[in-house]
Amino acid sequence: MTEVNRPPRVGGWTRFVTARPRLSLLVALVLTALAVVAGSDVADRLDSGGWEDPAAQSTYATKALEREFPGSNPNFLLLVDAGGASVDDPAVAAEAKRLTERLAAEKGVTGVGSYWRTGAPTLRAEDGKEALIAARLTGDDTAVNKTLDRIAPELRGTHGPVEVKVGGIRAVRHEMQTIIREDLLRAEMIALPVTLVLLVMVFGSAVAALLPLGVGIVAILGTNAILRGLTEVTDVSVFALNLTTAMGLGLAIDYALFIVRRFREELATGADPLTAVATTLRTAGRTVLFSALTVAVSLAAMMVFPQYFLKSFAYAGIAVVLLAAAAALILLPAALVLLGDRVNAWDLRKLFRRRRTSDADGGDSPAAKESGAPVEEGAAWGRMAALVMRRAPYFAIATTAGLILLGLPFLGVKFGTADDRQLPATAESHVVQQHLREGFPGTPGGGLEVLAEGEATKSEYAAYKERLADLPEVLRVEGPLAKGEWAYFTVQPKGEAVDEGAQALVDDIRALDAPFDTSVTGTAAVLVDTKAAIGEGLPWALAFIAIVTLILVFLLTGSVLIPLQAVLLNALSLTAMFGALVWVFQDGHLSGVLAFTTPGSIETTLPVLMFCVAFGLSMDYGVFLLSRIKEEYDHTGDHTASVRFGLQRTGGLITAAAVILAVVMIAIGTSRVTNTKMLGLGIALAVLMDAMIIRSLLVPAVMRLTGRATWWAPAPLRRFHNRFGLTEGDPTPTPPTPEQKPHDREPISSHR
Repeated sequence: MTEVNRPPRVGGWTRFVTARPRLSLLVALVLTALAVVAGSDVADRLDSGGWEDPAAQSTYATKALEREFPGSNPNFLLLVDAGGASVDDPAVAAEAKRLTERLAAEKGVTGVGSYWRTGAPTLRAEDGKEALIAARLTGDDTAVNKTLDRIAPELRGTHGPVEVKVGGIRAVRHEMQTIIREDLLRAEMIALPVTLVLLVMVFGSAVAALLPLGVGIVAILGTNAILRGLTEVTDVSVFALNLTTAMGLGLAIDYALFIVRRFREELATGADPLTAVATTLRTAGRTVLFSALTVAVSLAAMMVFPQYFLKSFAYAGIAVVLLAAAAALILLPAALVLLGDRVNAWDLRKLFRRRRTSDADGGDSPAAKESGAPVEEGAAWGRMAALVMRRAPYFAIATTAGLILLGLPFLGVKFGTADDRQLPATAESHVVQQHLREGFPGTPGGGLEVLAEGEATKSEYAAYKERLADLPEVLRVEGPLAKGEWAYFTVQPKGEAVDEGAQALVDDIRALDAPFDTSVTGTAAVLVDTKAAIGEGLPWALAFIAIVTLILVFLLTGSVLIPLQAVLLNALSLTAMFGALVWVFQDGHLSGVLAFTTPGSIETTLPVLMFCVAFGLSMDYGVFLLSRIKEEYDHTGDHTASVRFGLQRTGGLITAAAVILAVVMIAIGTSRVTNTKMLGLGIALAVLMDAMIIRSLLVPAVMRLTGRATWWAPAPLRRFHNRFGLTEGDPTPTPPTPEQKPHDREPISSHR
């Protein structure tokens, strides 16, 4: 029941955040301005790699080869097109040699080689009309990018009889960083105005709609500053910027929606602004805090993996979640105290529909009051909850079966590595790599390098080379190239660079006996090591998420069964996302519509990232719903009616929040980089499925089936919860009487 004429209870946290609201907002403005300055160049400081395990054998071998044999592993290529002539034509050869010498003279470039210097057949196209100049750019990502910015414009284009294009892994990464930066700006330009329009539709009031955007901007700018600071001590992936924008806006809007909605409810009961803020923080504020913790837990799980690509998302995600929650719990209450009833000002819906109110606005807007019509808050959601619970077995079975069916394509997932096919088909570095795949022999760049370390004779090297050549998946073996106690062999596999045969070949080579220490690197070796690192860390990450989530949801509900339901149903909500990941992006069914090139595999770390992010966001919505159900159950002891009431009060809110977050993620999904497109569109699908299927249909159906057992906990745990658990508001629990218990199996009443 809503308490009327209750005495004001303003103390503790409320007094702290509202004591000097103008000063709080001024300090926040100054800190935000400082964050803008501190994070202004963050995009230029981020890296585009991070998929490798730094402790893996392939990583060790790569670094040793870079140090001892700079020319063995070129990361920069010039594709020289003879314009229809042969690359052996004297004029073409002369110009190519001049370009080779020019590149070798550049600062920050080492290990320069070319077809015209070495005559290596792998550097010449099969039709004889193209050939390669290869080199290695030295230094960290920042230094390499500066080198590329300096030399690439001078090298690409027409030079006498040849046309030159720039490629190689470093060019791919540089182009990826540039495109991500451009796409992120475009996504923000799309998401911000659309989000504002949706917020106005949800709240009615333009003033109320601006508050969540303010919270989101503070969270995003603050996180950019934190990421910029982290680049001074560790590597951070450029892809993390996308998560910062999406989750900064999405979670800020979620939290602000929840708090502003509850504040307006309290004003509607006649409370003054300060008392309304106090009640809001005791109720919605505590729920927001728990929600932020559950999301942060899911993101923190990525810290167990060694790849800095995943760690970067943990850094960015945890920072933006905590900043969004802090802004919602500190700055937003200060703004609400100052605004008071003016939070309902500028009701733009009056321009279009004077008599209609939004479910998400709860019928408490001035428009609703002026109409004089009795409006039951969220009536449609209440009726749907009643229908679902009357037919609970059917809804539970149908939705579960449907979600499992949508996830079946993921059983055919093939894991691969991120390469140039992440870029648009017209990107220069993608064009170069595609030419290599289609026109050059032996999959250039797809070979395996076998590093030999230790003293050895020529005969020992020759015998080892023969054993390598005898392996079933080997096309040819080149080398060794020796230098003191170091040497390396290049092994070309028969098939594609990362197909199953190439991966099996990595294991076969590592199993060979040799009179010296060996280590294997190359694209397939990196993939093998990455899969092993993910496989080793995944059980720990899942266990961490599950255990901490179970504890947090128990502290919220005091139930043993609800935490288990929450974890299982959240995981079930992700099936559609994973199924779409394979059906759309691996199998390429919508590649034309969505404008991407499929490599026929999914980058190994991406499903882990998407699981952690989507699971956390699903728990966000789950906490909102469960907290309202628990609040009502504590007041009435009526299980079934409490489930209906919880969905009635939060169904519109959760759906509105999910739609707004989906809009932000879809804007991110317009990126021209495939991994970012997968992340944005996949998470958008996951949050919509969670809000519209799991929270609206499956949760009420399952809670109806479990009945009053839903709230059971053994006595020791019950005492623990009574002492340490979260209590939404100041409930006066009403233990169910014998007369109330049969109500659990009666048709659902509208007791409110």
